[in-house]
Amino acid sequence: ELKEIKGKAVSAGWGNQIRSYVLHPYKLVKDLRTGIENSNVEEVLDGNLDQFIEAETKI
Repeated sequence: ELKEIKGKAVSAGWGNQIRSYVLHPYKLVKDLRTGIENSNVEEVLDGNLDQFIEAETKI
């Protein structure tokens, strides 16, 4: 059951990114797994990841 919850293990390498952070010329954080986007980059960098976590757990 724990393996089911945890999911498949993936190595940390190129092409395995979870989120994209754009800081210039515009500001945007995009979660590549869920498609969620947030233009308040400072909020996300300060640790507010709730919207990304909620979207991922609903999938």
